[in-house]
Amino acid sequence: MRGLIYKSTGSWYIVKNENGKTFNARIKGIFKIDGITSTNPLAVGDEVEMEMENELESTATITEIHPRRNYITRQSPAHKKHHHIVAANLDQSLLFATLKDPKTSQGFMDRFLLTCEAYHVPAIIVFNKA
Repeated sequence: MRGLIYKSTGSWYIVKNENGKTFNARIKGIFKIDGITSTNPLAVGDEVEMEMENELESTATITEIHPRRNYITRQSPAHKKHHHIVAANLDQSLLFATLKDPKTSQGFMDRFLLTCEAYHVPAIIVFNKA
């Protein structure tokens, strides 16, 4: 059964299938993703295949990850050479920036735009508190 990851909490994921039903799902074994050393193999937005574990409790096991169109990562705080995949298969990204109280730093906006550009995700900055 095919599904889309909506929420990631530790080793459990909230996955919605094609009919709109949600499941609590977890990974079967260890997933290795080619070319990415990641602290998390799955991210919100990933399309996956899953098998039913317990229909009464709406639990499933994730057995396969479909190829990603794109994704955004951030550097892992614990391991500088590892990346944490924040989200996958993005159509658009929005950054809500405040002009004052608190002011969003230009450095943060630059890093956000560079990351979006590097991973081919269209970005929009929305300025608030004008």
